Amino acid sequence: MAKPSLRHGLVLLMRRNTDGSYASQAARSNILIQIEKQLKGGGYRHLTPHTLKLKHVKFLIEHWQSQGLSIGTIKNRMAHVRWVFEKTGREHLLPKSNEELGIGKRVFSDNTINKAKTLDVEKLNTISDPYIKTALELQSAFGLRREEALKFSPSIAIKDDRIFLKGSWTKGGKEREVPIRNEYQKRALEHAIAIAPKGSMIPAGKSYIQQLKHYESTCKQAGLCKNHGLRHQYAQTRYIELTGMKAPKAGGLTSRELSVNQKMVDKEARLIISKELGHEREEVTVIYLGR
Repeated sequence: MAKPSLRHGLVLLMRRNTDGSYASQAARSNILIQIEKQLKGGGYRHLTPHTLKLKHVKFLIEHWQSQGLSIGTIKNRMAHVRWVFEKTGREHLLPKSNEELGIGKRVFSDNTINKAKTLDVEKLNTISDPYIKTALELQSAFGLRREEALKFSPSIAIKDDRIFLKGSWTKGGKEREVPIRNEYQKRALEHAIAIAPKGSMIPAGKSYIQQLKHYESTCKQAGLCKNHGLRHQYAQTRYIELTGMKAPKAGGLTSRELSVNQKMVDKEARLIISKELGHEREEVTVIYLGR
């Protein structure tokens, strides 16, 4: 018996419900197929339109916000999500307003909460799997997401004084470059080359999902949890390098306390950091740096 398929279910749902203009139907189809891919990329498999829950919607919203999408774009995508819940008779499972889902509000940061973390070397050294160990080093050294670190292929990525990330490795499919600035980064790259000169941090014979599950269980056993904090630490380290100041979340000056010149430097640094992290908008850096 075939396993449930969200994509197949969405296609059937759209065939049975052809409300709206042809342009609206085409837009709906494009967005819903994207959503199916994003859920699958997040580890949510074997779903159907009838088994979608609030937790899946929250995952999508966080994913879109992490991409730096505008509020208007996210609201537009939510309209298509709500359409699915409505057509399956389950619209009551979602809050009525987007605001209740955290959409439509300016990104706010509590400067007293800092999620940045450095990579614990002692715990790292308890990991025997070189692929997982190196993936964690890449996350720490370059501020990579875990998917980007696992899919990292040194033969493709290393380009003189920078690394290049393919769109198929990243969230949203956006290619980007991150500078190689220090010896710590160079050591991480040397380790990657040593274990996978032609491959990636996913051993031959394993799928990304299999390696992701192995990554999660290995990190849990080593006591290395909340590794997204390595990305926060990367952002804050870069902020110091680019501005000469600590980020607000790290105890630095808030935006209100900066001089006119410091504000100019702050904005320029945030734009650079945003691009290195794979975002588009400066506002997203508030999550990592504070304001």
